Amino acid sequence: MDFGVSPATEKLCTEVAAFADEVLAPCNASDDAAGVLRPELIAQLGAAGLLGLRVGTGYGGRGLSCVDTGMALEVVARANFTACYPILNHALIADVLASNDHPAGLSELASGTALAALCLTEPEFGSDAAHIATVAEPDGSGWRISGVKASIMLGTLATHGVVFARTGGPGARGVTAFYVPLDGVTRTGSRDIGNRAGGRATLEFDGLRAEADDVIGAVGGGFVQVMRGFDYSRALIALMCLGCAQAALDDAWARARERTAFGKPIGSFQGVAFPLVEHQTMLRGARLLALEALWRKDNGLAHSAEAGMVKWWAPKAAMDAAHQALLTFGQHAWSEESPMGQRMRDVIGLQIGDGTAQVAKLVAARAILGRDAAP
Repeated sequence: MDFGVSPATEKLCTEVAAFADEVLAPCNASDDAAGVLRPELIAQLGAAGLLGLRVGTGYGGRGLSCVDTGMALEVVARANFTACYPILNHALIADVLASNDHPAGLSELASGTALAALCLTEPEFGSDAAHIATVAEPDGSGWRISGVKASIMLGTLATHGVVFARTGGPGARGVTAFYVPLDGVTRTGSRDIGNRAGGRATLEFDGLRAEADDVIGAVGGGFVQVMRGFDYSRALIALMCLGCAQAALDDAWARARERTAFGKPIGSFQGVAFPLVEHQTMLRGARLLALEALWRKDNGLAHSAEAGMVKWWAPKAAMDAAHQALLTFGQHAWSEESPMGQRMRDVIGLQIGDGTAQVAKLVAARAILGRDAAP
């Protein structure tokens, strides 16, 4: 068993860290304060090659492994958590398109000339996504999509979307996935607690045209085919959260060395050092589980259980660690000028997004027990 990384991966992480520190970190707090997803951010990520991590080299991407993609996201999350969302979406959607023999749009995803959103959640259907109400009705050689999608990250600026719509009867087998331009879609942005610059929005579809070639996979098979990719994205999400939380803990460890009280560093007090050790342990364990899930994906092995376990664990561990880091700074972190509050707010969102803890545990239970014996 080798816990090291290859020289190529080390080079990748060094390159991404330099870009993140120079370009992404300086606008992290100001973007959060403005609460606006900047088009310049997408252009910057595209120019740096971060939007094509999972796009094949033949389409202008990097064709990286899942593990390398996860480690790059982890590095970005240390500097600017919100910047991870375009990278995450494009990595997931590129995999979905490529695995379903749907290469159209891959070059645009890699370059950043397209910004893609995942349009699944609806006002009344989140965890119960197989029963979505948005419909796609036949219209000549194509379809017309009507309905409302809610809580769509990047929704304010997305040019394209993987849109799930009902083309048949009830349940998952009646749902089809389309990769379509979002021209003419009505968008209403959200004012959020965290990820304020993430462009989360409600999208209203009023007969949006989809061509026959826009169908991903088979008609009526979209939900099942596309949702298979979510195991992989859940492990990426875990590393996003862990990278952000590790940045908070790194600052807390430095504070414990430098801050003095009663004539000595506060890290010399068990009440300060031991909680930080506990949270560092949780982050380390969750990181290894996330990397295992991605390694299993890279090697064609089942990874649903590992991805489900780390999806419920990592966001919680990250939020707890960021909270403890804030408390380590005391009054000095209770200010918008400190990054501690933003880090904590940002990771909380992924205790909800891409599946709640309960859904993640259900996925893991079914992978371990089998569907007949699981909840």
